[in-house]
Amino acid sequence: MQNSELGVKTDEKKQHFDDIYIQKTPLAYKEKIMDELSYISDNFNKATFERLILPWAMEKSANKELKFVDLCCCFGNTTMATLYDMDYDAIIRNWRDEESVKSINSKRRISASTTGIDISSNALEYGKSVGLFDQIIAVDLNSDSDKKNKAIQEIENSDIAICTAALVYLEPESIEQMVAAFASGEGEGYMLVNFLNPFALEKSDATKKILINHLKFVGSMASRHRKLSPLERENYPDEEWALLEIWVLKR
Repeated sequence: MQNSELGVKTDEKKQHFDDIYIQKTPLAYKEKIMDELSYISDNFNKATFERLILPWAMEKSANKELKFVDLCCCFGNTTMATLYDMDYDAIIRNWRDEESVKSINSKRRISASTTGIDISSNALEYGKSVGLFDQIIAVDLNSDSDKKNKAIQEIENSDIAICTAALVYLEPESIEQMVAAFASGEGEGYMLVNFLNPFALEKSDATKKILINHLKFVGSMASRHRKLSPLERENYPDEEWALLEIWVLKR
């Protein structure tokens, strides 16, 4: 299904959060997704990052600034979890009201420059305004454009790339381009990605084949993502939670 506000293609059985993604601050995101749907998956993204990427990143960043890309980043909560060492509780405290969202109550735990890539210019502008992202690229990654080429170049040049709970929005051809770009980059680098269940399982299978074709599998973790919305519970009556499979790969 095509999202009328942003042009995002999503599984027709999955909840669309159009009105939240176009807000200028993450307050609605926090209230409608993180609070109401218990969006706790960043705890597990954080734990997986710490287990499989952070030791290498701390060693490498002692001698050079790493390049960190958050692909389909929205308001940047997973950058807060992985790079800023913030769990679910810390993120929702930081986003509790109109005053608290104006800054990030933590610091980067490794030396890294950050790039946020997303279709929502408002979410990106927020991330840049509070210092989460040093550079932002607002682009529809499912269409060809100069901005998409710039995004692909950023991914190729990155040392760490994450794409969490967002691959479901990308077409397989676009995923192939992003993964191939990262794989062609210089030196050791790590990618952290998520697969959702029960949404778009065929796309997840196709994406896994793309990743394994280009990169070396490092490790994985299975966890809860968030509770299903009322619409999703109608479509999946036997489920209460959306589940998450977290993969880390390296080039």
